[in-house]
Amino acid sequence: MTAVDAAPLFGREEVLRRLVGDLDQVESGGFTVGLSGEPGVGKSAVLTRVMQHAATAGLTVLSARGSEAESHLPYASLHQLLRPVLGRVGGLPARQSQSLLACFGMVDDVEANRFFTSLAVLDLLAELADEAPVVVCLDDLHWMDRPSVDALAFVARRIAAERVVLLSTSRRPDPQLLGDEHVVTWIELKGLPVDAADALLRSCAPNLSPALHDRVITQADGNPLALVEFAGALNAGAPDWTELDEALPMTLRLERAFAARADDLEPVARAIVDVAALDEGDDLDEVVAAAAILCGAAVGPDDVRPAVALGLLAVAGRTYAFTHPLIGSAVRQSMSQERREQGHAALAAVLSVNPERAAWHRAGAMSGRDEPVAAELELAAAEARRRGAYPTALIWLERAAVLSPDPLDRAARLLSAAEVGFELGRFAEVERLKDQVTRMTLRPRDRSRLTWLTGAFHDGATSDPADVRHLVDLARHATAEADIELTMQLLFGAARRVWWRDPGAAVRREIVRATRAVPLPAADPRVLAVLGLAESLELSGPVMEQLTHSPVDGGGHADIAALLGIAAFCAGDFVRADSSLSTAIHGLRAEGRLSLLAEALAIRAWAEINLGVFDPARSADEGMRLSDETGQRVWAGTARLALAFVDAVGGSWDRRHRLLAEAEQTALQLPNASSSLLAGAQLVRGIGELGADRPEQAYGELLRVFEPDDPAFQRVQQVWTISYLAEAAVRIGRRDEARTLIASVEEMANGSAAIGTEIALAYSHAVLADDATAEQLFHRALTGAGRRFPWHHARTQLAYGSWLRRQRRVAESRDPLRAARTAFEALGARPWTQQADQELRATGERGWRPADGVRPQLSPQEGQIAGLAAQGLSNRDIGQRLFLSHRTVGSHLYRIFPKLGITSRQQLAGVLNEAQSSD
Repeated sequence: MTAVDAAPLFGREEVLRRLVGDLDQVESGGFTVGLSGEPGVGKSAVLTRVMQHAATAGLTVLSARGSEAESHLPYASLHQLLRPVLGRVGGLPARQSQSLLACFGMVDDVEANRFFTSLAVLDLLAELADEAPVVVCLDDLHWMDRPSVDALAFVARRIAAERVVLLSTSRRPDPQLLGDEHVVTWIELKGLPVDAADALLRSCAPNLSPALHDRVITQADGNPLALVEFAGALNAGAPDWTELDEALPMTLRLERAFAARADDLEPVARAIVDVAALDEGDDLDEVVAAAAILCGAAVGPDDVRPAVALGLLAVAGRTYAFTHPLIGSAVRQSMSQERREQGHAALAAVLSVNPERAAWHRAGAMSGRDEPVAAELELAAAEARRRGAYPTALIWLERAAVLSPDPLDRAARLLSAAEVGFELGRFAEVERLKDQVTRMTLRPRDRSRLTWLTGAFHDGATSDPADVRHLVDLARHATAEADIELTMQLLFGAARRVWWRDPGAAVRREIVRATRAVPLPAADPRVLAVLGLAESLELSGPVMEQLTHSPVDGGGHADIAALLGIAAFCAGDFVRADSSLSTAIHGLRAEGRLSLLAEALAIRAWAEINLGVFDPARSADEGMRLSDETGQRVWAGTARLALAFVDAVGGSWDRRHRLLAEAEQTALQLPNASSSLLAGAQLVRGIGELGADRPEQAYGELLRVFEPDDPAFQRVQQVWTISYLAEAAVRIGRRDEARTLIASVEEMANGSAAIGTEIALAYSHAVLADDATAEQLFHRALTGAGRRFPWHHARTQLAYGSWLRRQRRVAESRDPLRAARTAFEALGARPWTQQADQELRATGERGWRPADGVRPQLSPQEGQIAGLAAQGLSNRDIGQRLFLSHRTVGSHLYRIFPKLGITSRQQLAGVLNEAQSSD
């Protein structure tokens, strides 16, 4: 153990005891703890002690240390972590194991999927934890490559039910690493107290003069590594340490001390250390071979011994590591530019069998611009994307841009890097790259790409008419250049902006004309999605007609099914939308494409709500969790509104509903407040107020969706809202005003036969009719499209029964009122159940008591797991579908069984079916 390892003995005992105590509780579930603090403060030393305790206690310990030099190499840290247990990968499902091995370059012709890779890591750790608790120790997390960190962050969010602990060290508690405060508990290590620092320095340098001792204590400022290094330098005869310039940052002083130690090496050993500082791996043979090229002499493994003796490198078999990451950083900084380029060139020559790594080092060997190397690095980035290593692809594309002699190529590669950043959800990096590109000369195609990127993170929330027209103009140019893929990408972006905030009829018509000018079939899913988004009401009929010529499932292609689902949803055909989106969700889940999966789930949640299906476990809850996880704020807000709507229907209403408030905040934080999200929020508020028997307030909330000057004004959602506004209007005597609004909606709908539109208008006309025509309109509504959907049919029955009672046809009113009450109770719509019961009581009927339901006892995620288990899926199958470990699924079922009063999964189907029939 080195002096640095001993540092925890001086003021770190409390932290050590806390972590050891936490480990002793691992049987109760997993957790993630991070140690943060400046370099050298003792984070690694504490982690080493914890690892020693865990190993002694019989826990499985896996460890990895990040390195600045290898931070660009995809999955390097993950490979280092899992190397001792890779022999267990064969026990994982084939899709997971192949994806994991593909990330490590251990299988050919397999495309890595980062989400299946992450799930493989989770399942592998869970399997190990079945035998003994697992402690994952991640030292210098901030230097680990991003793909590895993303996979480990995925694990960190899902280990609450596992016997797995993640311990990490990082210079600062960055939520972009393993997660926010809900996932990671950060412990900050500060400098040692004066008495502990004094004791540590005396143990390392007992013969310092009092003045020099105090000087070191002051300059080290409690940093254990600084104390040890200053002491070592002074013990070696460097009295000039007392002359250090106080204006220099302490980290530079430490790095200067490390570099000075390397200066004592002979040329061969120094070549080894220099190459190691530039290398991104841990293979000693590679470093030795490159060092031989660098110094032009024979070099063997034994030549590393001087570096080991000086405490610069540690060697274990055929692998090596710097004893502290600051050593590698110091050595790199002390090297001349020419020396760094020579070292990279030597590594590139040695790594010729590894094209990606070789390309990176060839790029590092360039002192100027070089198109062949830039092109090679661009190809390597494409391969990295194929393997699911998007963060690495971004870094390599940026480097390729730097090497590009042609400014036009440079801009194109920066845009490619920005597009990768968009896929990764890295808003700040995309903005930085866009700022660079904005000041550059661009090819026409790249100008279009840049325009598309603008506002992409807000999913089209920036809807200034001039901006939307610009997208359309660019799409027309792309059409003229026969670049159909770019054309439809631009038009889809323009149409999305219409959905989130309407730029006006003229702009919508321009999008339609430009789309119809593209040489694509009228039934092409991309065309239908754009037309549906741009003119959801006016083109509802033509879009629905073309949808009948396309298979609902998109021919089994998730992307096509998703586009068809969007088109159907916007046109108001929620049944077809639900079917197409369900197919898309199944495919996207199987492919591990969580970003698009989150979007599809959020849209399907609203398709179901508009059909009167209120099962948060089916779409909304998972959509919210995945949207949060993938950084998609708009879809996270959309899913939150769906969950708040379900709560309002169920009677769990609060005007300060947390999810509703979060969704509204998201809408208002976008560049242009999203009228779509705000309209959804007003619909939720209106439903909540109706359920709370406050029709006046409900009417006021819902009316905002129809007022052109209100931020919540949204044409399409007026169709979704009108029936609830009519319900409120009847109860407060504002029929005439509501009839005017219905006429406006009907005119916009343009005779659409969409199910959603037909149901809404039929109900609204019936409840707002005068007594002479009401009965005929009620019968039309009861026998129309709404009869297939319990929520809508029950609302019509309740309104009809209430009308009959007010007409003093009391006996006739009871049947529809009873049917409505039964349906509302089955749906879990307690406020409407109570309204129906109150109407029945007004007819003189008594004796009804609400039944107790089973489903409300379960959380949305528990309900989803219970439903899948009832279908016969195994824990592993459920985990695959929901991106959880099988052990987590088992823990959920363990809690579900007593809630449902059962003891085995064989009883699930029966109790859930019974709940559905009696709820």
